[in-house]
Amino acid sequence: MSPSTIPERPHTHEMVVVHSVFRRESALLPRLVRAVPDGAKARAEQVATHLAEYLAGLHHHHTVEDETIWPLLHERAADGELLARMEEQHAEIDRVSETVTDRALQWRRTAGSTAAEHLAVALDEHRAALLGHLDDEERLILPLVADYLTVAEWDAVGRRGMEGVPRDRLMIALGALLEEATPQEQAYFLARAPFIGRLLWKAVGRRQYAASCRALRGPLSAFDGGAGR
Repeated sequence: MSPSTIPERPHTHEMVVVHSVFRRESALLPRLVRAVPDGAKARAEQVATHLAEYLAGLHHHHTVEDETIWPLLHERAADGELLARMEEQHAEIDRVSETVTDRALQWRRTAGSTAAEHLAVALDEHRAALLGHLDDEERLILPLVADYLTVAEWDAVGRRGMEGVPRDRLMIALGALLEEATPQEQAYFLARAPFIGRLLWKAVGRRQYAASCRALRGPLSAFDGGAGR
């Protein structure tokens, strides 16, 4: 086949970059919780707000998969056992996320060290369930997506994903994607952003994201340093 007749395939590596955000944040969250001093309610509220935003983003991400990717693969790939496994993993992540949410509500009320540790343990369990799912999805599902979904269908998945980002958090979401991306990945995502979005990122978004990271993660340096002494 000549290059002009080779069908275009979905660029599924986008999903790997998105997953890197969930991997990073799910590792940070238990550390952030454990680093909050006993009774520091203002700091606990700050970390709990970030946790709620993370859980909402993950839930939306999985809802988009449930409503767009799985039905198309059920229809075309006919690997019912694998897709049932993906759905079961989503359900398990939902279950442990509910535990995280319940414990976060308790912690927010007192910012007590015992409640913090209970929450951190739930977050560790959440991360374990999440990582297994992300690994399976990248290894087993994304090749099927590349084979059975069209570029237009894959792009529609991406648009649905962006619908879950509040407009006032778009620069933060973009920064989260770009933080650990390679230069090639960064160029790809920025090229897909609207022109005004690229201008805003250069003008204010980078600084806004950096300031957000400093405010959230700054206390970890002192906490980790103290733990090492």
